Amino acid sequence: MSAATDPEVVEAIAAQLQGQAINAVHIGIFDIDSRFRLKRVPTDKFLKLLAHGYEFCKVLYNWDVAEVPYRQGDWADVPSPIDPNTGRIFPFADGEAVFIADFAGEVGKLSPRGLLKEQLAKAAEMGLTVTAGFEYEYFLLEETPASVRAKDYNNLVSWQPGNHTYSMVPAIAHEFFAGLEATLSPLGIKFDSIHTEQGPGCVETPLKPAEGLVAADNAGLFKAFTKAHCERQGLMATFMAKWSNETNGQSGHTHISLQSAEGDHVFFDPDAPDGISATLRHFVGGLVGMVPETVAMCSHTANAYRRMVPGIWAPITASWGIQNRTCAVRVITGEPGVTRVEFRIPAADANPHLVLAQCLGAGLWGIENAIDPGEPAVGEVTPENTPPHLHLPRDLTEAADRLDRSQHAREIFGDAFIDWFAETRRHEANVFARHVADLDRQRYLDVY
Repeated sequence: MSAATDPEVVEAIAAQLQGQAINAVHIGIFDIDSRFRLKRVPTDKFLKLLAHGYEFCKVLYNWDVAEVPYRQGDWADVPSPIDPNTGRIFPFADGEAVFIADFAGEVGKLSPRGLLKEQLAKAAEMGLTVTAGFEYEYFLLEETPASVRAKDYNNLVSWQPGNHTYSMVPAIAHEFFAGLEATLSPLGIKFDSIHTEQGPGCVETPLKPAEGLVAADNAGLFKAFTKAHCERQGLMATFMAKWSNETNGQSGHTHISLQSAEGDHVFFDPDAPDGISATLRHFVGGLVGMVPETVAMCSHTANAYRRMVPGIWAPITASWGIQNRTCAVRVITGEPGVTRVEFRIPAADANPHLVLAQCLGAGLWGIENAIDPGEPAVGEVTPENTPPHLHLPRDLTEAADRLDRSQHAREIFGDAFIDWFAETRRHEANVFARHVADLDRQRYLDVY
């Protein structure tokens, strides 16, 4: 069994749950695709699992997004401790709560949430705390899981027709948006804003920043419960990187800032040009330097690379700039509390724990080694004006291979994770390599 939780902590949580009349708890684990895998148990059983240890089937890290195993195995239950600090109110029923668990031991070495906790611990050893915020674009469809299958995923109907960037739609459809906010609020997830984006039925929701682990947990829960809320309304929300040839891709931009143990904003230096401290420059240097090798960690589906092409606002080079949205790393300057890094490569389908672990691992490596990022890019960044060694992988196979060969990534994230994750990404790429698409037939069937 997994390690027991301190009895005083269990007693305090039991009192809290009793005071809130909680009679059931949803225990969830995020898988590699950030899907929230749940078990619902009575509160008394939850408290026993919290006190004495919780276990979950390790197949979760041994099958793909379609739940097809990569290999054969015993699929035993393995230690998966419940995090006592993650309690939240379940939004769809009175008297129920949500807690997050995660794998420990050998399986835990593969956990994106575990990788993130390691990087946060490293930051703490360096005297730093981490604040992060995620912003997501997603499309709403007048569909359900049943209807898209009945249509064989063709001729899908968008929730709103046409382009409505920054439109009045949130005011017109106020009940839907207020309902979404009401769903997320009991989970402790707050919106910084919400607005429509370019594309039929496209919505963007930046989340309020939070401490690093909480921010990533919030992001994962936001996607899971937004999809659930929409399905309860007869709609479908998709965070797929690029769901249609007629639309832009969907981003999952990640914002990061570092503070000292005393609360000072270490990315800001009033005496430096643009207020950019040496710490910020070195963080950016590490992130930009390692992106070509680690991009599989933030673009981990074959579909993510449909978005990473010229002309649709997704970076395709390892570049940085000040307030420059064509760069992979955009430095946002201003007051001390505003100065931060925006990592613009991740799509909406990326695993937030893995993205933040990637950013922190590379950025802290940059600080430790005083990596200088060079001069910031000015104007539009393109492959033509970027050195070839800074071009990003063009597909998932290349990205997996480069991650597999990266000694820096292995030093930061461990051989166990890199070996396993590279294998899983090659598996995902091979699924697509074996598939004959409509475009194949349209271009070749009659010609040849």
